[in-house]
Amino acid sequence: MEPGNVAAWGQDWAWGVPLIIVNVIFHAFALGLINKDVLSRSKPSRVLFSHSYVVVGMAALSATVFHAVEVVSWAVVYSLLGATSDPKAAMLYSLNAMTSYGHANLYLAPRWQMTGALEALNGWILFGLTTAFLFSVVQKAWEKSLQSA
Repeated sequence: MEPGNVAAWGQDWAWGVPLIIVNVIFHAFALGLINKDVLSRSKPSRVLFSHSYVVVGMAALSATVFHAVEVVSWAVVYSLLGATSDPKAAMLYSLNAMTSYGHANLYLAPRWQMTGALEALNGWILFGLTTAFLFSVVQKAWEKSLQSA
């Protein structure tokens, strides 16, 4: 997209902002369910922190699955909009944008490049939520492990 063609950015925002909102709501809801599960399963364990490792590992795995679902949602939108050449390119581009990795030589059609930047913004928000959540899980798991020591 040419920077001077600001009027076309409206469609990018019209697709991007609702997708960000849906992904953040999904992510917060899913993390809340995992948090509830962590609280119910975090019992003091006498097995030298092994239970806390499993709890943290499962929470991290669950969060990774949530991120994968969110990446797929963006890839589907890119495919529907014709912003990429094929679904595989859409998926790889989406993963690169969401993680801000960006080292693959993949680009959205010039018309949709602002949408890619919005996905990167979405990634920052989601990874921030995940980081805060995992920090909380680690604290809870370690507290339970220390209670049993």
